[in-house]
Amino acid sequence: MLLQIPHIKFCIFTCFDWMIQIKAVVIADDEIDVDGTVEDDLGKSRDGSRTDDEVVQREEEAIQLDGLNAAQIKELREKSEKHAFQAEVNRMMKLIINSLYKNKEIFLRELISNASDALDKIRLLSLTNEDAMASNEELTIKIKSDKEKNMLHITDTGIGMTKEELVKNLGTIAKSGTSEFLNKMTEMQSEGQSTSELIGQFGVGFYSAFLVADKVIVTSKHNNDTQHIWESDSNQFSVIDDPRGDTLGRGTTITLVLKEEASDYLELETIKNLVKKYSQFINFPIYVWASKTETVEEPIEEDAEAAEEAEKETAEDEAEVEEEEEDKDKPKTKKVEKTVWDWELMNDIKPIWQRPAKEVEEDEYTAFYKTFSKDTDNPLAHIHFTAEGEVTFKSILFVPTSAPRGLFDEYGSKKNDYIKLFVRRVFITDDFNDMMPKYLNFIKGVVDSDDLPLNVSRETLQQHKLLKVIRKKLVRKTLDMIKKIAEEQYNDKFWKEFGTNIKLGVIEDHSNRTRLAKLLRFQTSNSDTELASLEQYVERMKEKQDKIYFMAGTSRKEAESSPFVERLLKKGYEVIYLTEPVDEYCIQALPEFDGKRFQNVAKEGVKFDESDKAKEKRETLEKEYEPLTTWLKDKALKDKIEKAVLSQRLTNSPCALVASQYGWSGNMERIMKAQAYQTGKDISTNYYASQKKTLEINPKHPLIKQMLSRVNTDAEDQTASDLAVVLFETATLRSGYQLADTKAYGDRIERMLRLSMNIDEEPEEEPEEPAEDDSEDKDEIVDEDDDEETVRRLCDCCMMRMQNGEFISGVLTPLTVLSFLLFFLSCRQQQTRMNCEALNRGVCNIGARTWTKVLFQYHRG
Repeated sequence: MLLQIPHIKFCIFTCFDWMIQIKAVVIADDEIDVDGTVEDDLGKSRDGSRTDDEVVQREEEAIQLDGLNAAQIKELREKSEKHAFQAEVNRMMKLIINSLYKNKEIFLRELISNASDALDKIRLLSLTNEDAMASNEELTIKIKSDKEKNMLHITDTGIGMTKEELVKNLGTIAKSGTSEFLNKMTEMQSEGQSTSELIGQFGVGFYSAFLVADKVIVTSKHNNDTQHIWESDSNQFSVIDDPRGDTLGRGTTITLVLKEEASDYLELETIKNLVKKYSQFINFPIYVWASKTETVEEPIEEDAEAAEEAEKETAEDEAEVEEEEEDKDKPKTKKVEKTVWDWELMNDIKPIWQRPAKEVEEDEYTAFYKTFSKDTDNPLAHIHFTAEGEVTFKSILFVPTSAPRGLFDEYGSKKNDYIKLFVRRVFITDDFNDMMPKYLNFIKGVVDSDDLPLNVSRETLQQHKLLKVIRKKLVRKTLDMIKKIAEEQYNDKFWKEFGTNIKLGVIEDHSNRTRLAKLLRFQTSNSDTELASLEQYVERMKEKQDKIYFMAGTSRKEAESSPFVERLLKKGYEVIYLTEPVDEYCIQALPEFDGKRFQNVAKEGVKFDESDKAKEKRETLEKEYEPLTTWLKDKALKDKIEKAVLSQRLTNSPCALVASQYGWSGNMERIMKAQAYQTGKDISTNYYASQKKTLEINPKHPLIKQMLSRVNTDAEDQTASDLAVVLFETATLRSGYQLADTKAYGDRIERMLRLSMNIDEEPEEEPEEPAEDDSEDKDEIVDEDDDEETVRRLCDCCMMRMQNGEFISGVLTPLTVLSFLLFFLSCRQQQTRMNCEALNRGVCNIGARTWTKVLFQYHRG
């Protein structure tokens, strides 16, 4: 029926092996239109697609894959050169498809990145060859979806590829690079790491197209060659001159014939979201063919115009004559809403880090921060800079207002780096652990460099010497940014959220330790509410004070009530209170500040500037108390302390336990013993834990005076000995250490309480009822005077020896008997409990006296 209709002919053709279509083409005078475009076909099914002459002209610039007649299709099929992929390429494509099937969306990022590289090349070439861009002055990337034909087109006006380059670039890969890629891909998969970044960094991102496409067609035009078409279904590829001639002018169009399950990538919103996610900062404009609704003026048809004039007849009669004549000259129009298709720019805002800092407003920084970090709060501070020298890069860094959740979860191993790395405006990764040191893992920002390579793996890039230079400069700029935060905001906001990070930085970052020390804040005895910097502490130091005093504890209350700070506070010295577990580590890693060394007041070395008279008085007291200090060291507290000395730091407490300069303070010992990985087998840990302490006594305290009196009277006084031990254990607790035997300490306190109250009686104990023996079948034990516990020990030993083959069927050897007896004596001495498994089994019923008699018999023999 259709073939009988005049002026209509049908062209039935196939485009390569992937397109079979029947197209009805309206022609006149037997002429066939071969200039149709993808946009023409899309326009026929969408109202408003041809809205003006400019759109029509843009349509002419787009890809024309279906603008082929039957003869051209036949020529393509017959004359195309068939090629087999290099073995490494085949293997690699299969690995890509199988490993990245869960992250298919990266194909668009890779193709846009390649398009951007092609545009960079032609722009660079135009600097030395002014004719390079004569064929097309425009440098753009355009993306268009065709739902009807299940195709996605990505077109760039870059440098294009010659036929030779199409075969070489898309069909082969350097064998060494392929092997490295395959090995790295396999390694990352085995470790459970994401491989989505790997393909772009190895320069094989083009092949990610096969994640979503059954076939890929590349049409490319280079200035030095004719236009060619490259086609592949991932098994083989073909290349042929484009029979349509030069339709691109210059550049490349990649057409993807999508798989059925990848149809979502034809949706405009999906395309827009992917472009914004991965490529919004590409240095060239990216357009997407999209629709929008507009209100337009359209001329009114004559019939409609007459009807409208009738309705408005009354109003027109009242109008002036001049206005009526003017209206007659104007065409009659009406406003209607129409769907208009046009190119929509997706990256219309230039990356703000590419602009000079003085041209960027504060509101722009805030808006940019919220966009890329997904944070709803304004940043606390930011810095925008360009680094030059060994490596050139641009960067913007931000300090968030609040710490991210789980900031210290798996500290150092968790990938919580918030620095996004761009290379030539192409987003590469935010998965680097080493872009910033661990202690600055809260800093958010972007780094964009033109000097870093793209054709290496992420692991190789992490070790790249330029990246290490970038890291060094980022740290310096970050510390400068933090330093410039206003003092009020710093103490109230920054330090509250990120103070621990700065302390960790002092421990970990040797090269920036001095800079970080200036950022530290601590509680001190100078104020109950305000934090103080080390600079402020040094400014307030007393004349001739040469050390910075600090005291560590679980809380401020514990630290300021410690016996170690009594005299310091009384004499007006300022003491820093370290109340967090990391604080003492931090100070230990910082040998000095502004020429002043740190002094832990819980350790040896606290000295005060004394007059000659005070020194003479102290020497007299030391001689007076020498009997007591000697007695404490050599007798009462032997093996418990290193020495006993008179204290200069105590005023109210009778004594204190002081660590050596290289020993652990009570706070540090508590922290170390609380470590989850502490097993007690570490040599250095055991060494520090076993260090004996110095007992400092206060010669002005009544208890110490009474003890001296008792020792001078009778060095064997048991009360004095008990008092010395109790004072030592009490000092141990007050100094922050743990007691090795808390039960013994409790017994001593109880005994002294009974003594003070003249109570000698022990608490009454109710006699325990003997346990009933439900067993009726057990053999009687020989030698009833032997206690049951002894029998159990021997029976257990007997069982053990029998298992070793030494006691078989009741036969005993002299060696066995001797070893049994020695074991028995050892058990009796050590009061070791043994089970009675052997007894319950009826294996042995020999009593202790029997064993002894047997031994004597063998001895006589």
